[in-house]
Amino acid sequence: MSSVSPILPIVASTVAAATPLIYAALGETVVEKAGVLNLGIEGMMLVGAVAGFAANLASGSATLGFVAAAAAGILLSLIFAFLTLSLQTNQVATGLALTLFGIGLSAFAGHDLAGTPIPGLKGIAIPLLSDIPILGDLLFHYDFMVYLSGVLFLAVSWFLSKSHAGLKLRAIGESPAVAHTIGHAVIRTRYLAVMFGGATAGIAGAYLSTVQTPMWVEGMTAGKGWIALALVVFGTWKPLRVVCGAYLFGGVTVLQLYAQGFGLGIPSELLSMLPYVATIVVLVIICRDPKTILLNQPVSLGSSFHPDA
Repeated sequence: MSSVSPILPIVASTVAAATPLIYAALGETVVEKAGVLNLGIEGMMLVGAVAGFAANLASGSATLGFVAAAAAGILLSLIFAFLTLSLQTNQVATGLALTLFGIGLSAFAGHDLAGTPIPGLKGIAIPLLSDIPILGDLLFHYDFMVYLSGVLFLAVSWFLSKSHAGLKLRAIGESPAVAHTIGHAVIRTRYLAVMFGGATAGIAGAYLSTVQTPMWVEGMTAGKGWIALALVVFGTWKPLRVVCGAYLFGGVTVLQLYAQGFGLGIPSELLSMLPYVATIVVLVIICRDPKTILLNQPVSLGSSFHPDA
């Protein structure tokens, strides 16, 4: 047990750092599999963070906080969906505008909430599993949102690879014109995918403000929305690889924090850059082989489609 004790805080911190990325990146994976590129994850996470924190603070219920965060993310995603799917605006430009809107809206809505602490989620001891030597301490003492992220991963993996609805969504992402010709509701499916991505982004933001901190701080996502976008490419649109990438980024984030605590004499600014540098390096390595991207990227990603066109 003593040999596990020094490792336990590192593992726990890695899981906590990876969990919001898993929610946001898995949601965006579904969105992009439908052929839609939403660059507004950062903005939706921030709006979800402030909505989840405010609801948690007002009600005292973490569950209501996450529900409110998901609803806020969906509402913001509907703005993006209406502009890009119904009005046919450019997806890249609209996503960037959504992020800027979310940053401003969250700062305005959370102005009076900054610095107010709330009780964070407590870890759950799973009967029998928590008592397993070594593994019980390492794997079965987290909050319920961590376990739910595992359920989300399994659900998204099954949905995209096994379900009829998931296969239709992938077909729409590959060729919306052909999918429309054989009777699939392209626009409706893309709306639902974008809403799902908005909900998971909102939940990811709420995890930051109600579990990791737990406190509302303006701009607290600190680029994690962009990292989630990178993880989708890093994972080549495959849920398992996306989750592995999230844990890799979380691990590098935690290690650089520990490195700062050890006083290595390296400027903290350089250490803070390490997670992002690691992400860029991995993406560069992946993108050096175009076949890896081309074989997995949805063909119609980022392309507009209208049934009457």
